[in-house]
Amino acid sequence: MSSEFKVDVISHDFEESGLSSLNGEVTLAERVNEVYEVLNDNRKQGNASISNIVTNTERRAFSDRVSRGKQAAVDDSVNLQIDGDEKREHGPGKKSGPLLSGTAYCISSCSMILLNKVVLSGYNFNAGISLMFYQNLISSLVVVLLGLCRVVSVEKLNWKLISVWIPVNVIFIGMLVSGMYSLKYINIAMVTILKNMTNILTAIGELYIFRKHQNQKVWTAMFLMIISAVSGGITDLSFDAVGYAWQIMNCILTASYSLTLRRVMDEAKKSTRSGSLNEVSMVLLNNLLSLPFAIFLIILFGEWEYVINADVTKSPMFWVVATASGFLGLAISFTSMWFLQQTSPTTYSLVGSLNKIPISIAGLVLFKVPISLPNCFSILFGLFAGVFFARAKMSK
Repeated sequence: MSSEFKVDVISHDFEESGLSSLNGEVTLAERVNEVYEVLNDNRKQGNASISNIVTNTERRAFSDRVSRGKQAAVDDSVNLQIDGDEKREHGPGKKSGPLLSGTAYCISSCSMILLNKVVLSGYNFNAGISLMFYQNLISSLVVVLLGLCRVVSVEKLNWKLISVWIPVNVIFIGMLVSGMYSLKYINIAMVTILKNMTNILTAIGELYIFRKHQNQKVWTAMFLMIISAVSGGITDLSFDAVGYAWQIMNCILTASYSLTLRRVMDEAKKSTRSGSLNEVSMVLLNNLLSLPFAIFLIILFGEWEYVINADVTKSPMFWVVATASGFLGLAISFTSMWFLQQTSPTTYSLVGSLNKIPISIAGLVLFKVPISLPNCFSILFGLFAGVFFARAKMSK
């Protein structure tokens, strides 16, 4: 039941209780009149006129006091109820939406990057598409199971909805695959710094697609991001051209994904029977539709032979880590869509850039990355540029 409907029902109930109270006042007043009439009959005839004046005045005063008291109680009750509903509507719930969704997105994305690095580099797993397929399969199964158990509400899929969603799903697949391959060849700190380029591409896309202009501070921060990315690549002791190529492609696809997703979500709602599309349904769409494309790519690049014959796939611990990354894949799919609905594409990319600080530190420490002083300075400069970008966005 909506808040507005609750107010209407409560107001209607109070109106009825108010009428009942007024009817009670009339009955009480009539009884008072009867008492005074009996008393007046016993009074002397000479004092009748004075007594009538006094009793009429007392009756009117008594009735007025009762009426005002009861009406004030009704008004106070209505005001308290409406004030309570207004506080629930305009309380901290709405304001906390972006904060909660952003925090959830940061935690899930940070954990996802670290676990993917463990699977791809720690176990030296050379089948990024197969890993993506396994993660998305787990996500799809979990959402379908929750839907069947009626824990979550999932929109029924139809061909019109699927056809609308396919373009963003193709970008989604490319974003995941390119991100995995770049993470395999590049250390986490440099991946996070290079991802700053996504903010620049997203801001440019917003300018031309949504006609959204940025202030001077934002463009200055973006210029600093470019400097940090270039200087970081030059001073990277573990530079890998293949990894950097995958990362550049990932930046382009990530910016395209955040820009396209917002527009497609509005169009997709028109293709459903209910006229709405919740986050869980969108997560199912993204992950479920990616499975046929992933199978095609696995066969095309011959990854299925590697997965069958690789020694690492015979390790139980490998599957534990891979399965955990699958559940985190579901979490990041859900939280990214939730966060994007609460904010804008630029803020979506912005928070991702702020999340690079703990990820970079954890990546350097956990994986013992060889680093030089100039490269360390470039990484710190890139993190500073990300923070400056955040402050610039907040000051708009």
